[in-house]
Amino acid sequence: MHDFETAPVICPAETVLEDWIDYNGHLNMAFYNVLFDHGVDHIFDWLGIGEAYARSGEGSCFIMEAHVHYLQELALGDNVQVHFQLLGYDSKRLHFFEQLYHVEAGYLAATSEQLGMHVDMRERRSAPFPGHVREKLEFLRRRHVKLARPAQVGHVMGLKPHAAE
Repeated sequence: MHDFETAPVICPAETVLEDWIDYNGHLNMAFYNVLFDHGVDHIFDWLGIGEAYARSGEGSCFIMEAHVHYLQELALGDNVQVHFQLLGYDSKRLHFFEQLYHVEAGYLAATSEQLGMHVDMRERRSAPFPGHVREKLEFLRRRHVKLARPAQVGHVMGLKPHAAE
């Protein structure tokens, strides 16, 4: 079990696999999301809304939106680790930010800002988090509120209009 007292929470390390490498010779963009998802799974299991909770048929947490920044390449065999920061939550949703680091070199390879929604799986509709989950979210919030807000949070993607050529 990892230490949830840390801010941010450091998720278990993983190694970039051969099947994840694309024709450019680096980690394919889809697998950055896989690594971020593994980090979320670690957090959701600790919160009590992970795989076992979903399999119970009672509830789950769905990701509603995600925004990824690809900052540096990762290659076959690289060891990586997700750092999780809770940005906020309400009765049904949680807003969080993940940073994917190269373990040995220490560089930030990618970030992912996400919005999740708690779902009652019997109704397949949004529903308030159970009380024990809200308690753990508040536990994280109190620790993570002290962290700096990453520059990528709230980033809007698009091109600026330019004059006709």
